Amino acid sequence: MASIPAPDSAAALTQLAADVEARTGAQVSLAVAPVNGAPAVQAGSLAGVQPAWSTIKVPLSIAALRADPSAAGTMRQAITASDNAAAEALWAMLGASDAAATAVGSILATTGDTATVVNPEVTRPGFSAFGQTQWDTAAQASFARQLPTITGADQVLAAMGSIVAGQDYGLGQISGTRFKGGWGPDESGRYLVRQFGLVPGTQGEIGVALAVVPADGTYESGQAALTELALGLQETLG
Repeated sequence: MASIPAPDSAAALTQLAADVEARTGAQVSLAVAPVNGAPAVQAGSLAGVQPAWSTIKVPLSIAALRADPSAAGTMRQAITASDNAAAEALWAMLGASDAAATAVGSILATTGDTATVVNPEVTRPGFSAFGQTQWDTAAQASFARQLPTITGADQVLAAMGSIVAGQDYGLGQISGTRFKGGWGPDESGRYLVRQFGLVPGTQGEIGVALAVVPADGTYESGQAALTELALGLQETLG
């Protein structure tokens, strides 16, 4: 079980990020939001602000369930299997593009994140509008920490504890973690692989967000680097 990060944990997280980057050649961003409500601690050479990809399906799912509680089955597909068609169906439930973006943004705002602007329109053909939202790992870790306090999040959190095989790398290797992943290529084809969620701790769940860009740019190497980072984080937190 992980323990609550100490106030000086920034040094330990910085060392972890540096070690993983040295071993794998990946660029890393990681953030930890402790139980005590202190600001998230962030480390790594990768800029924290990156495309959300499918991690945005968490606030999207909460917003959709508030709009239509009967969408629980669609939500489970969007979360547990990261089904894109299911996520698009949830998005459509929220109205036209601007209205949908506002609804998802309002979920983020309930946790104090007013800086993240949910992307309303498709900016890259072939990819969702909402998936290209720029979401900082520190803000994401803080959002994760507060997920249990968000009205309507219970079913989404339950789904985050049942991620399908094949997507259970990284944080999925830590027992009891509730998480969601997201991944996709930049315009040059290099993959960003990221996850966020709640890691069980001795005094409560800790909000965590991880992101990597692997040295060779492949999704498979991204999975491996993210797993190494997650397991290193588990050891670092005790």
